[in-house]
Amino acid sequence: MTPPDTLATMLSFVDTFWTMTMRERVRAWKTAKPPARDAIHTDFRYRATGPQLPPPGEWRTWLFLGGRGAGKTRAGAEWVRHRALRTVSRIALVGPTFNDVREVMIEGPSGLLRLGSRAERPRYEVSRKRLVFPSGSLAYAFSAEDADGLRGPQFDYAWGDEFAAWSDPQRVLDTLRMGVRLGGAPQILLTTTPRPIPALKALVKSWDPNGPVRVTHQPTAANAANLAPGFVEALNAAYGGSMLGRQEVEGLLIDDPEGALWTRDQIEAARLETGHPVPELDRIVVALDPPASGGPRSDECGIVVAGAQGEGPARCAVVLADLSFGPALPADWAARAATAFEDYSADALIAEANQGGEMVRSVLQAAAPGLPVRLVHASRGKRARAEPVAALYAAGRVRHARPCPALEDQMCAFGAADGPKSSPDRVDALVWAISDLVLGRVGAPRLRRL
Repeated sequence: MTPPDTLATMLSFVDTFWTMTMRERVRAWKTAKPPARDAIHTDFRYRATGPQLPPPGEWRTWLFLGGRGAGKTRAGAEWVRHRALRTVSRIALVGPTFNDVREVMIEGPSGLLRLGSRAERPRYEVSRKRLVFPSGSLAYAFSAEDADGLRGPQFDYAWGDEFAAWSDPQRVLDTLRMGVRLGGAPQILLTTTPRPIPALKALVKSWDPNGPVRVTHQPTAANAANLAPGFVEALNAAYGGSMLGRQEVEGLLIDDPEGALWTRDQIEAARLETGHPVPELDRIVVALDPPASGGPRSDECGIVVAGAQGEGPARCAVVLADLSFGPALPADWAARAATAFEDYSADALIAEANQGGEMVRSVLQAAAPGLPVRLVHASRGKRARAEPVAALYAAGRVRHARPCPALEDQMCAFGAADGPKSSPDRVDALVWAISDLVLGRVGAPRLRRL
């Protein structure tokens, strides 16, 4: 086993290497002996992605959100190992259960016992539930099922894995924060696949690029090189665009803000089953909500294609596509709307004219002469117009033929007090389309044909 002073010298050399300029690194590499080169090559910083590395500056809590297989455990174990080998520290390892700590954080493929050279690896004292590092640092295993077990000990650092799966995450985190109080800069790293639980939402909301809470994020695809061939493609084929896929694969925190007109559960319930054909539709429309201006700072242009079938209370709509984009120049959004009309064999193109008036008709006519356009004018507020459409979703009378992530995000934030301030152009287009198809032709007196 390498003597501690030799190991410490090697680690110091590696740390210094990463602070050098590229020219200095090249020079240092040329003069380095094979053991030093091996140490650089095996250092995590050599191959880690940005989100896997600690945020710069001073912070107390680092939250790393990632999809399944995104490299969260490796990042957590490497962070602990880096701290443990360079200073004599006391570290808490907290998982959903003791079994998770042992099987994933300690003995797993990316666990602490698998990383680094033999000289750097800790000794696992199973009976005492702790790891002893060559530097003298100690890492203790704790289960999130027992928050009181964290009351007595004190630590320099803590790593909590799968935070969103803890039985009482807020209570355990509060207790952990009180115990991480040693040293000059005590820190906590939380790695997790996100779930919309209050404790996680509170952490994300408290994120500040210069504050005590930092957040990094990495989807599964970013770590594809370290996963089985075809794994990411298979996940995307099975779950791409769905709420489950966006949470478990893309590593996104999917939330339902208070006051929003739509919920994630409603949208998931609205999806046509995989492999289920789109029903025969008796009317298809393309709805367009153009931005008030064109150019690099304009809002998005909302373009939604939908169809419907049935009569009376049994009439249901199907959202076929969200083709919204932006920033958008008038000629570009007119061309896309005209192409959608042809591609989906639509019966009408509905365009809001509140902002552009006759200009909307002129631009569309230039893109496709003879296009059957109906200009509509909003006489009520956005929420008042959207509420009847949201009620149709709640009644199960609207289906989504395919995932429309950006549209669905906008729907689930629309109406919330702390929702985005940007114009909900995708939702506006959706509301015009569904209103025409199911609720009756809105703005009929203003019917215009080109």
